[in-house]
Amino acid sequence: MAEIKLSKIQTVAPKNIDKEATKTKTIALIEEIKELQNVLMASAKKSLLVIIQGMDASGKDGACRNVFSGINPAGISVHAFKKPSDEEFAHDFLWRVHHVVPEKGQIKIFNRSHYEDVLIQRVHKWIDEATVKHRFDAINNFEKLLEQNGTKILKFYMHISPEGQLANLEERKVNPKKMWKHKDQDWKERELWKEYMTAYEDVFNNCSKVEWNIIPTDQNWYKEYLIAQKVRDTLKAMKLEYPKLVTAEPKPVATKK
Repeated sequence: MAEIKLSKIQTVAPKNIDKEATKTKTIALIEEIKELQNVLMASAKKSLLVIIQGMDASGKDGACRNVFSGINPAGISVHAFKKPSDEEFAHDFLWRVHHVVPEKGQIKIFNRSHYEDVLIQRVHKWIDEATVKHRFDAINNFEKLLEQNGTKILKFYMHISPEGQLANLEERKVNPKKMWKHKDQDWKERELWKEYMTAYEDVFNNCSKVEWNIIPTDQNWYKEYLIAQKVRDTLKAMKLEYPKLVTAEPKPVATKK
């Protein structure tokens, strides 16, 4: 995989992409995802783990809500990774992750993930560089283990511009429906933008045995289309099938001689 430089990747849709036509395509993709999820649940042989990373206000929640709308709730769940608890801190950094990965037949979405342990902890220098490298190796081995056990992993980075993030953070101050998302800490983290971009690029270039999908996020309609397309394509590539009807062989009727 070629080295990723975020500054060279657009955060908006190409100019020749039709917005309304793309929205229509997204609706069709979501319908396909619904049907494929039914097959995933019924077959119960594989699972899908969707990892969504990105800066604050980059659209992670919206991607979870809109791309996976209408999916059977019995077959999907979201886990949001926040600051580790005292119990979690007392174990290795992957301890809290392994027990929430999806079981066979399920889709699990990680809103943030184990990558926080080589992002925020690194940017704030809570861990040293030697620990970062060890964790890269551990993550690669962990993801390899999951895929060997039938869990397909999809990794998305919500690639928002500094201007796009600023607009979203400002909206949280004035839109009553979004005020609950406002956190002063998000503004402090924004001051470390350059450090976070460097840390993310290092993640992409060291933990890419499972491919990263860099999603332009300044326009929600384009972001949702790209994610839906990748999820649909991934589920189709699993070659899932509904299980066949299994009937018991009729027992011979004993007859008296």
